[in-house]
Amino acid sequence: MDPVFQSLIDIIRKLPGIGPRHATRIILSLIDKPQPELNELADAIRDLKQRVQQCSECFNLSSDGLCLVCRDRRRDSRSILVVEKVTDVESLERARVWQGLYHVLGGAISPIDGVGPEHLRLNELVARIDRYLPEVGSLEIVLATNPTASGEMTAKYIRNYLMKIPGIRITRLARGLATGTHLEYADEITLKYALDQRK
Repeated sequence: MDPVFQSLIDIIRKLPGIGPRHATRIILSLIDKPQPELNELADAIRDLKQRVQQCSECFNLSSDGLCLVCRDRRRDSRSILVVEKVTDVESLERARVWQGLYHVLGGAISPIDGVGPEHLRLNELVARIDRYLPEVGSLEIVLATNPTASGEMTAKYIRNYLMKIPGIRITRLARGLATGTHLEYADEITLKYALDQRK
């Protein structure tokens, strides 16, 4: 194989979920695109870090300090849904089954991968709780980590971490989500059921 083509495949393969065949198809597709489209894509990738950042409140994606959810005054500020990743927020927003706020942890506890509680945004969650509680009186924290071994470990850790704070109710998504399922792949009905049956 041509070394330049192979180096492009190797670069594309660094993206999550892309194997050698998929990377090859992407490169071949890009070769067929007109140069202005390639320039537009290159500019978007080059400016990505400047144009898209994390929300200063919940750590969702934002291009303007606060994300669309945190800016929406109609959202219920008495409920915070704690998720692992930004893609989980996207899935829930697409399903339109949650009207509260979010908090993106930035992962899940996984000792095998070297991810401990100190790598998650738990201090930021406590700071939000401390700010919101005086305003709303009581607060529900919904633990919506994925129903995987690391997600369950993370949910248990957070529950124990937050139990000492008075004025909050800690719930967990109900088992409408099968074990091993990731939120970003769940359908709208499953997400709605899991939220409605939380305990």
